[in-house]
Amino acid sequence: MTESKTDSAPDRPPDRLSNDPNSPYYDAAVLDRDVGVRFKGAEKKNVAEYCVSEGWIKVEAGKTKDRHGNPLLIKLTGTVEPYFKDGHKGSNVNSTDSGRS
Repeated sequence: MTESKTDSAPDRPPDRLSNDPNSPYYDAAVLDRDVGVRFKGAEKKNVAEYCVSEGWIKVEAGKTKDRHGNPLLIKLTGTVEPYFKDGHKGSNVNSTDSGRS
């Protein structure tokens, strides 16, 4: 029964993912594969959480902390495209650079 969940894991990242261990959307196994996020076509390296189906990401607001000591997050809306950076099939990050002379 858990095999069907692991079969889809190599293809693409989940619909929603967080890097906060207290979040229900935290998944250490997926984060170990080095997930990248393109937001509105631009590579974002400071994404704390994303949701593809709802079209938003959460990024840290500088060095500001909330009352619990966690980074303050800002929610931005737009097109979200997560991908794995580890070079498995389906990762087309390097395919666009191969055509350049």
